[in-house]
Amino acid sequence: MRAAVHRAVVELVHEVGADRVTIPAVARRAGVNPSSVYRRWGTASALLADVADRRQDEEAPELSGDLREDLERVAVWTLADLSRPGGVAFFRAEVAPDVDERRAGLRACLERVSVRFRVPLDAAAERGEAAPPLERVLDRVVAPLYFRVVFSVPGTDERYARDLVAELCAPGPDAPGARGRR
Repeated sequence: MRAAVHRAVVELVHEVGADRVTIPAVARRAGVNPSSVYRRWGTASALLADVADRRQDEEAPELSGDLREDLERVAVWTLADLSRPGGVAFFRAEVAPDVDERRAGLRACLERVSVRFRVPLDAAAERGEAAPPLERVLDRVVAPLYFRVVFSVPGTDERYARDLVAELCAPGPDAPGARGRR
């Protein structure tokens, strides 16, 4: 049932937008009883957040063994995921307006994005390479990507994502392995 419901949600988000997705419409499209969907997810926001969570589990880019290239790959992958149809809508559903749901959604979203970037950072550490702290990657790469996609800032493309990583990895006080913090 979960796969059919998720597929129906993604299709409906593409067709009518996330704000028009209702549980009865999802149930109709998925061929299931609405009460089953209500029982499992409760609200359309919770259902959208669950779909967003599952979409993040899709195939991650392979690591190349070069920290900068690996961070670029993950940054481009993150941008593509957020920019695809429904990407921002699923993100917004995760950080739902209900205060308790919002806190939980924000934590889950942050953890999922953190895991994406932790993989190449941990791999670099295992190779003995200096790597920036995860917090700096989130501040210098992830936050600008999300901001620019959510607010539809022109020029937010693959090159922009790669440039963010280049700036992060550039020699200087914020370079990987630098002792001082700003």
